This record gives sequence, structure tokens and C-alpha cells, in this order.
Amino acid sequence: MNVHLVDGTYELFRHYYGAPRAQSVDGVEVGAIRGVLGSILGMLGDGATHIAVATDHVIESFRNDLWRGYKTGDGIEPELWAQFHPLEDALEAMGITVMRMIEFEADDGLAAGAAIAAADPRVSRVLICTPDKDLAQSVVDTRVVQFDRRARVIRDADGVRQKFGVPPASIPDYLALTGDSADGYPGLPGWGAKSAAAVLAHYGTIEQIPDDHHQWAVQVRGAAQLAATLAEYRPQGDLFKQLATLRRDAAAFPSVDAIRWTGPRPGFPALCERLGATSLAQRAARLTPAT
Repeated sequence: MNVHLVDGTYELFRHYYGAPRAQSVDGVEVGAIRGVLGSILGMLGDGATHIAVATDHVIESFRNDLWRGYKTGDGIEPELWAQFHPLEDALEAMGITVMRMIEFEADDGLAAGAAIAAADPRVSRVLICTPDKDLAQSVVDTRVVQFDRRARVIRDADGVRQKFGVPPASIPDYLALTGDSADGYPGLPGWGAKSAAAVLAHYGTIEQIPDDHHQWAVQVRGAAQLAATLAEYRPQGDLFKQLATLRRDAAAFPSVDAIRWTGPRPGFPALCERLGATSLAQRAARLTPAT
């Protein structure tokens, strides 16, 4: 079997900004919710059998306590924000397992879910459905891959190396050095994608990089300044690595059996009627596996 783990927060944003606006029978904007539900039904129609969706039930996480500049929910449009929790309820009504992250982030839920699924010998492949570069660290050979559904690109471990210049295990170190503007931390001064990839391709982790550039086993432009910066900012680099490292101990699901889709719950047709999208209920009914 294949397991599909979906970044629900990303999907909600994607459909909010890319799908047509639509209102419920109560006059509330629900276009993004309808878009995500339709997208998941599309996956089921394409043959997906085991699906779980991770969501940021709240945007802030434990990382906000570690770094004041870490991303928050500030600036999210109210019309989009209002669809976060209703999406979770709608997915569950459709029979989809939802990993509602509170202390952790959706990315942590995906990483934890990928670890659980990969440990099951019945699973042929785990597809982490998100383009977020953070999840590249969860890729394992060709068994756990990252799937950008919008671009239709599947990235295995070799693909991660080709894109970032480092193996999946070094992605937290790579992000710690280069920063991640989407998550709100800047990286270390002077370190860019090329220098970080070149040095980490040899040393693997920040901890293994010598402070003295004369001891470096790789030649990098500006090595002296990079080494001096790393020596000065190591504590900050360690913190950024902690921010970038996904938590596999986040609550995901007990086993892959728990995320097998068996069809929608009884209340799903009524929910679709309130959303003004009865066709979603009809599609779900047609796709429901025979018992």
C-alpha cells in the first residue's frame, strides 16, 4: 500500500488564493474548504487508500517560545482564518484522519506520520504531499518521498541532494545556516545556499564544521569569514537548527490501519449541503469502497 500524508494548512492557503470564491447557505466564505475537499476526493479517485491530513490548529507552536521572530498568525486574512477549523471538521466528516497540531506544527505531524508509516513493512511508499522544504528532511531513499502535487514532482533522497546539495538528514543544518524566511528566522550572516551546501556535503552537520577554516576539507569562497561567523554565532546556529528540526514525537495516528479511508460519515451529505456543494457528497459516495 501507499500512504499519502497531506499538508492541510498549505492546501487551504493554496485553494484560498487559487480557487473561486464560494459561499455557504449561511453566506459564509467556504471556497477554500470546498477546494480542499475536492482535491482530497481527487486523490481518492486516483487510487489513494490511506490518507491523513495535518493541520496547524493554531499557527503558533513551541518554536515561538524559542525565537521571537518565528512565524505567527498575524496578517492572515480573516476570511481565510475563519476556514481553518471548519476545514478540519469537514475532512473528518468525509472520513479523513486529521492530525490537528496545537503545540506542534503541521510539518511535525507530517514528519511523525511518515515515521509511523515507514516503520510498517506493509507500506510500499510514503508520499508527503507538500512542497515545503522543511519536509525534505523526512525523505528516506525512495521509500519516503516528497510529493509536490501542484507541480507533479516527486522528490526522493537523490532528488533532495540534487535540489539542495545535501542529503535529507542535513536539511535542518542547511536551513539553520541559510535561514527560512517563511518561518521567520534569518540564518547566519554571510552563509548562502552554495556555501552551506558545499560545507555540509562534507561535514553533514553544523556541529562537525571546524571553527578554523584552515582545517576545512573543502574549498569555499570566503571560507575565513564564514568560519569566523560560524564560530561567533554557533549558539544561534544551534537554535535555528532546533527550529528547523521536525518533531517526530508529535501526535499523528496509531497505525496505518487507522488512516484507511472507508467512506464518509453519515453527516457528510448534510455538511456538503450547507457548504453549497452537494456534488462533493455524491463524489464521496461513488468512491466509497465496498465493504
